Amino acid sequence: MTLGCARNDVDSEELAGRLTAEGWTLVAEGELADAIVVNTCGFVESAKKDSIDTVLAAADSSAKVVAVGCLAERYGADLAESLSEADAVLGFDHYPTLGARLDDILAGRPVPSHAPADRRRLLPLTPLDRPSSARPVPGHGGSDLPAGVAPASGPRILRRRLDGGPVAPLKLASGCDRRCAFCAIPSFRGAFVSRPPADLLAEARWLAGQGVRELVLVSENSTSYGKDLGDLRLLETVLPELAAVDGIDRVRVAYLQPAELRPGLLRVIAQTPGVAPYFDLSFQHASEPLLRRMRRFGSRERFVRLLEQVRALCPEAGARSNVIVGFPGETEQDVRELERFLVEARLDAVGVFGYSDEDGTEAASYDGKVDHDTIRERVERISALAEELTAQRAEERIGETVDVLVESTDGEGRAAHQAPEVDGTTRLRGVQRLRVGDIVRARVVASDGVDLSTVPV
Repeated sequence: MTLGCARNDVDSEELAGRLTAEGWTLVAEGELADAIVVNTCGFVESAKKDSIDTVLAAADSSAKVVAVGCLAERYGADLAESLSEADAVLGFDHYPTLGARLDDILAGRPVPSHAPADRRRLLPLTPLDRPSSARPVPGHGGSDLPAGVAPASGPRILRRRLDGGPVAPLKLASGCDRRCAFCAIPSFRGAFVSRPPADLLAEARWLAGQGVRELVLVSENSTSYGKDLGDLRLLETVLPELAAVDGIDRVRVAYLQPAELRPGLLRVIAQTPGVAPYFDLSFQHASEPLLRRMRRFGSRERFVRLLEQVRALCPEAGARSNVIVGFPGETEQDVRELERFLVEARLDAVGVFGYSDEDGTEAASYDGKVDHDTIRERVERISALAEELTAQRAEERIGETVDVLVESTDGEGRAAHQAPEVDGTTRLRGVQRLRVGDIVRARVVASDGVDLSTVPV
């Protein structure tokens, strides 16, 4: 069971590949199992609750229940003590030996819970220290990479797809070197570590062979890709190479940091054939004083100017973002500045989150806390505005021609400006004998919220 983001999806598929290689048989959800592994999310309070509820639900079965993932890594033994329903709470360092640990649990041998550590202090080797070693194609065996070459948050060899659809995430990197005041991710995901381009291309070719037609490149901060390999422009080189992989029709980049979106990278994403002109920009807010308090950069004016640059290169480009409301010290003036930005930005999708204190973050110690009722009211207010504005943006697309990736035979799919699960869908009308994975050129004829209806051209 996997909760959280696409980075966790990749970790789960790598764990599934390793366990299968070690003789374990994977069963479908709901089928009788000896052990249930729950890959948890530990990002915000709601995600933590969902993870705990999933572990508790799994414990109602006769199977042994093991919690892994971000929540387990972040809280370890403390989580195990408060969540006695779990038979083990294991961290990222247990991933290479997960099969052996499951053997121990089923045999009744004690498995000590993970002891958390601040992974920001567990620095990887520098590029000059790293031994030269290429990662084998997933699913084809080989030994682990030497310590320090790959992130600690998952096995390096095998990957078994858990979803047979035409879209798959491909992990660019793991960890984050930024120090946003509200975010605990660096403390449990560690320092930013890029995967070598050869590894990405090998895995992309393997995924294409598994029927994947769209790659979604994921990391904590994709615009940092290559900086630890000595080349901040590496993503600009890798994207066209990934798009050229035989069988891959579309490559999408997720998690872009606005302050690091260089002109060259912007052009590559906007204008490279096979790369979706899609900008998943982590704005978080638009009030300059509040962004500084968040330890972030930018302003309403700068963000609007960035979007204008995107649309000057590619008018039909998609743009989405997430915003946080209720951050300590947020004023009514800050909220109005955010509203003004959303009106000017014309985003295709917006995620709205209410602030909550996170253990170990700088913002948890800030004064000026906004009360819960006000946060809830602001979430509702900004969410309503975002829903109205994104529906208007979808309506503006009526008349555009889009390439729809078919995801089901009933005609549902996604255009290039729509990422999986978060940005709406596009339905094809009047097409017979659709095949999952097809790309259909179509004209937008109607919209419903952020969803589009099209007819083939």
